[in-house]
Amino acid sequence: MTVEFHDTPKIMTQLHSRLRTFAAGGILALLSATWLTAAQPAAAAPRPPNIVFIIADDLGYGDLGCYGQQRIKTPNIDRLAAQGMRFTQFYAGAPVCAPSRNALMTGQHAGHLTIRGNAKVDLRKEEVTVAQVLQRAGYATGLMGKWGLGREGSTAAPRRKGLDAFFGYVDQSMAHNYYPGFLIRNEETVPLRNVVPNPGPYGQGVATVKLDYSADLIADEAVKFVRENHQRPFCLFFTPTLPHANNEAGDDGMEVPDYGPYAKENWPSSAKGLAAMITRLDTQVGRLMAELKTLGLEENTLVIFTSDNGPHQEGGNNPQFFASAGPLRGIKRDLYEGGIRVPLIVSFPGRVKAATVSNQTGFLGDFMATLAEFAHASPPAGLDGISLVPTLTGRAAEQKQHEFFYWEFYEGKSAQAVRMGRWKAIRSPMHTGTIELYDLESDVGEKNDLAARHPEIVAQAGDAMKRAHVPSPDWKVVEAPVPATSPATAPQ
Repeated sequence: MTVEFHDTPKIMTQLHSRLRTFAAGGILALLSATWLTAAQPAAAAPRPPNIVFIIADDLGYGDLGCYGQQRIKTPNIDRLAAQGMRFTQFYAGAPVCAPSRNALMTGQHAGHLTIRGNAKVDLRKEEVTVAQVLQRAGYATGLMGKWGLGREGSTAAPRRKGLDAFFGYVDQSMAHNYYPGFLIRNEETVPLRNVVPNPGPYGQGVATVKLDYSADLIADEAVKFVRENHQRPFCLFFTPTLPHANNEAGDDGMEVPDYGPYAKENWPSSAKGLAAMITRLDTQVGRLMAELKTLGLEENTLVIFTSDNGPHQEGGNNPQFFASAGPLRGIKRDLYEGGIRVPLIVSFPGRVKAATVSNQTGFLGDFMATLAEFAHASPPAGLDGISLVPTLTGRAAEQKQHEFFYWEFYEGKSAQAVRMGRWKAIRSPMHTGTIELYDLESDVGEKNDLAARHPEIVAQAGDAMKRAHVPSPDWKVVEAPVPATSPATAPQ
């Protein structure tokens, strides 16, 4: 069939007109959509999580109910563990306070730290702390408690290392005394009503008039910091001195206002004091969690709880009384597991699965990378630590692993240790001593030295020790024990 178009020019003219109209309308529609899109405000980026990092002082692996403790009450910390992830193979940065906190703040292991013991050494001016990383990412940052990484007036004082707010002890020696004559707020001295006769050069001593308990004042400031900064992302480092002893008080060093629920127990006074300190710390953790709930911040706050090293044997305390190290060998100042393996609990509703237990290994230096990743911030290059975010967020298959962990310690005879998978090696004195070897999978108490059976593993461990250690002019190996009165080795 043939179709004839008798008026083709007219039809073509109408068709061209309609096409022009359609095209113009399409362009107008496109321009209109583009203008409307541009006129709409961009979707706000999700607020990065708040961070509350709690690090206890000399709290042992076995001191919490969720880690097997039967006699000391820790309901709030146990509840935190039920809400999040509890680690069974997490390590401090060192067996004493200052270097362990140095590892946390800078993401380095003991062989690279500026501060490798409890001496008066400051972080270097050029060292970047995790507080500075978060501060630069827009976080309000605060530390309430013990600093110990730089003296007042130095370039390593708290406010010069990324902390917007600080309250507590700048010097770790002064932090022994729970009834000091003063504390520091930012860079100002805050007098207290306590009377400390003949204080030491750093303010340490034993009060004869005890009115203001420092641990309670520090907890108040921690809650206040959260309340005052809740409308923006914040990071609080809550670093109480509980349950450290007042070393200057001798056998009466477990300073606490009262024994609380343990007052009527038939225990030594030092045991009552330790238990009361730990339960007081637990109550303070409960206060912080309650404040987050009141402010509606629970769902967007990452909470970490850990300790800086193993349990102490100071102030009259006997760490065996409560089995404070759990099944582990050693205590504070040891490189056996009891000196460096510590509790770690991480809670973050919706991101960290509740009631989970992880055997992922890690150490305090991993939190530079971990916190930076959660905060969408950029950590400095050259870290020894790695991010634990994959483990925490249920992507364990993606978790990067350490080749080995490394520790060194300079007090007494000195020692160094590495962990490589299941193997743990210890050498004392450093560099020259005989290496001991333990299989932690079958012998977590480090009772059976297997070095003679596995010379190839011993050789690998010695190589790792050599590679990990970088000499420091501030830290020299002393072959013989140094008197306890030396400022570099006095108990801290």
